[in-house]
Amino acid sequence: MGCTAQVWLDVMMEGDGKMRFKADSDSEITKGFCSCLIWVLDGAPPEEVLGLKTEDLGALNVGGLQGRSNSRVNTWHNVLIGMQKRTKALVAEREGKPPSELFPSLVITADGMDAKGSYAEAQARFLLPDELKVQELVNVLKEKKIGVVAHFYMDPEVQGVLTAAQKHWPHIHISDSLVMADSAVKMAKAGCQYITVLGVDFMSENVRAILDQAGFSEVGVYRMSNERIGCSLADAADNPAYMEYLEAASMASPSLHVVYINTSLETKANAHELVPTITCTSSNVVPTILQAFAQVPNLNIWYGPDTYMGANIMELFQQMTVMTDDEIAEIHPEHNRDTIRSLLPRLHYYQDGTCIVHHLFGHEVVEKIKEMYCDAFLTAHFEVPGEMFSLAMEAKRRGMGVVGSTQNILDFISHRVQEALDRNVNDHLQFVLGTESGMVTSIVVTVRRLLSSVKSSSGRAKVSVEIVFPVSSDSVTKTPTSSSNSLTLGEAGDFMKVPIIPGVASGEGCSIHGGCASCPYMKMNSLSSLLKVCHHLPDEKHNLSDYEAGRLNLQTRHGKLIADVGCEPILHMRHFQATKRLPEKLIHQILHGCGN
Repeated sequence: MGCTAQVWLDVMMEGDGKMRFKADSDSEITKGFCSCLIWVLDGAPPEEVLGLKTEDLGALNVGGLQGRSNSRVNTWHNVLIGMQKRTKALVAEREGKPPSELFPSLVITADGMDAKGSYAEAQARFLLPDELKVQELVNVLKEKKIGVVAHFYMDPEVQGVLTAAQKHWPHIHISDSLVMADSAVKMAKAGCQYITVLGVDFMSENVRAILDQAGFSEVGVYRMSNERIGCSLADAADNPAYMEYLEAASMASPSLHVVYINTSLETKANAHELVPTITCTSSNVVPTILQAFAQVPNLNIWYGPDTYMGANIMELFQQMTVMTDDEIAEIHPEHNRDTIRSLLPRLHYYQDGTCIVHHLFGHEVVEKIKEMYCDAFLTAHFEVPGEMFSLAMEAKRRGMGVVGSTQNILDFISHRVQEALDRNVNDHLQFVLGTESGMVTSIVVTVRRLLSSVKSSSGRAKVSVEIVFPVSSDSVTKTPTSSSNSLTLGEAGDFMKVPIIPGVASGEGCSIHGGCASCPYMKMNSLSSLLKVCHHLPDEKHNLSDYEAGRLNLQTRHGKLIADVGCEPILHMRHFQATKRLPEKLIHQILHGCGN
């Protein structure tokens, strides 16, 4: 219920249609809160229960209800939501309406998993990988000293095998974009002679460039295809319209361009010559922007290219204007309500950089979450559309949600599961996964590790965790049984053996139903491709020339190497990550120009 107290709620409808409620809690204070709610609503008609809002309860003089949120008020709000959800279900049952179809989900316990729905079955298919494939991969990685860096959004088969292989070979790292290149440097320092990158091309570009910067130019970097592995969001930043956006930014001094890491080195280089630029990820974009405003008076910030993320950042800052100064200081110590209000007119974001996969979390999905999962934990990546973002922000305010990066989401789920285990009371936790389904492998591994850590203890309560995939039935595709145009198993990977896979059947690049993990570009990072690259190393016969992440020898319009100029915004970000302050070189560039 959003705090450490446990609440048990019983709801029934009498023959005359009036609602009856009972509640109990392991906390005396929480039990008192529940008694107040029951005093107000017990015996009320359904429409009165459903029409009640938290702010309507102010007359009961619950401390903090009208101001700063706290765990007790969160409990009040969350119990009310639970009462209303069950009231809706009883009204629908009385009216003879069939129950709404649930989203697919995975239920994880200490003893195993249960997949509900074909989409979830497809996700679960490779969470217990083939040990022979795991051993084959481990053997070749060890023999040839190959490191693997992979993004969270890989196909479940690939993630399942990589996760199992990590137990036998330490130089495998699965993460978000932020630390892939850093992990590659650590692998090179540990003696890896090759780095294989599972992701889209800008990720392998970054790995290659950062290895060169760190003095490991002799370490080979390999992609998983001899063709381009694209990304619609990165393509949006390569559009001339984006440079026009930055041309306008260059006219407003002082200005800083905060560019999402999901862009090419060429984009970063060309942008940096127009406007001083720092790279960001979804996990550090808010601290980066707040620190920049704190360090540079009257600064203008131009964010891009992800329009959804830009709009969500703007909404987040607007919501901060009604927070207390103490609450804002917890987010950033140099800001308060006045500074947040003053920065809003100077924060800009690109309007034409929408990544179409994130329509996955559109209006229809949001309405279903409101109706059927309002009492679940909600998670949302910064890239999701505004409705889903707002819903998760509301849940976050009452202790039932998280908004942030893939790593933030994973940490939130881990923390909530650990809390449930510490309470040692039978419980079922439900999380709506408002990010790419490729996250599920890391979530399952983490949750199972936590649940298994107490499995053997006597007298332990049973805790189960349900991961809900908020997708429609359009988000699965039946795999072809026979087609002259279809890929062979060797080309497409063993996921083609599954009768249903996440993602739509046709189209190139991202889709409105599939998400990154089911995008054809990401599917190019198959297990068969990884094994092929590894077995061919070292590439003495030059069979992998087109797989190698080459160095960018192109020059910017000012005659500098794109690799050098494009790396500087990344290095600025790395400095910020280490010190929590913008580097002096970047401050100088903002105030006096980049000198290009």
